[in-house]
Amino acid sequence: MKLHPQSGSPQAAHSYALRVYYEDTDAGRVVYHATYLRFAERARTEALRDLGAPHAEMASQHGLMFMVRRVKVDYLAPARLDDSLLVVTETRSIRAASAVLRQSVTRGGRVLAVLDVELVCVRAADARPARIPPRWKQALARTCLEAAPSGA
Repeated sequence: MKLHPQSGSPQAAHSYALRVYYEDTDAGRVVYHATYLRFAERARTEALRDLGAPHAEMASQHGLMFMVRRVKVDYLAPARLDDSLLVVTETRSIRAASAVLRQSVTRGGRVLAVLDVELVCVRAADARPARIPPRWKQALARTCLEAAPSGA
């Protein structure tokens, strides 16, 4: 997580750097559209890990996991082979059993794609919705741009 330069307090975003490999591209060496979903997944996983709330611990301690319920992607400009990219993850809203994140894929400050991702917390045993445990809810709230977490 980056710190705000003046206050040293956490900034409302998590940044994850990656490089585009040949396997990420199509025949034209442009990042294949579905690859952005993998980039976003990696960034969400690293954000939770960096915030002290890894996915694996939520599963082992609570028998819960996050599942993607919905994702909307706006492709604005292509990423290409060997590009250095940054995926910025921000929480837009948090409810009792779900959260909405915005993830922006950028290159040199230019936004290439924006993903709006709705996650739902479910029980691993039967995929039924469950409340997000406090530690994970607090971690998500640390990257929240808007209001404090809603839903108890």
